[in-house]
Amino acid sequence: MKEYVINSSICGKDIRRAREVLDMTQKEFASFVCSSKRTIENWESKEEQAITGPIVPLIEILLRQPEMAEKLEYPKDRMRMRLIYMYKNMVCSVIDVDEPKRKVRVKNYIDNPLFRAFGRNTEPSFNDYEEFLRSRCFPETRDKMKLELKRLGLPFYDPLMIIEKTEGRMADDHFWIRIER
Repeated sequence: MKEYVINSSICGKDIRRAREVLDMTQKEFASFVCSSKRTIENWESKEEQAITGPIVPLIEILLRQPEMAEKLEYPKDRMRMRLIYMYKNMVCSVIDVDEPKRKVRVKNYIDNPLFRAFGRNTEPSFNDYEEFLRSRCFPETRDKMKLELKRLGLPFYDPLMIIEKTEGRMADDHFWIRIER
């Protein structure tokens, strides 16, 4: 069995220190660790008492690599539309789009290019974006396409409209797209 250099417990001072290193309020930190503000307050009040559980390795990792939290932040400056490219329940890429200006910006949250919306391309063009949308839809040349469009309640073939209806889900893969306007 493998052993790790992670402590078996931490105390409230460790949680407060991690929160301060990350420059987060108790509320922000609670959101980050998927907990309640009250839980964070409770933990921090236990100055020297042992705290155990899944929070321990998370705090240890954050104290060793505080930049990890920043890497997981959503981009602050969003454009008119945001597409969140997911693998199962994990965010892989966030794509901000301004269609009238034909601008696209992507932030990847995973190192493996096979899980990124644009693969190795970190500065996609608007044409790359349009191709990405087409890749997450049934082909325009599909047999009986008009029947499929009718089933979706769509008057014509438009990849973005199709993705709004299907979440860009394809047979035999677990990728999908959430659209925020």
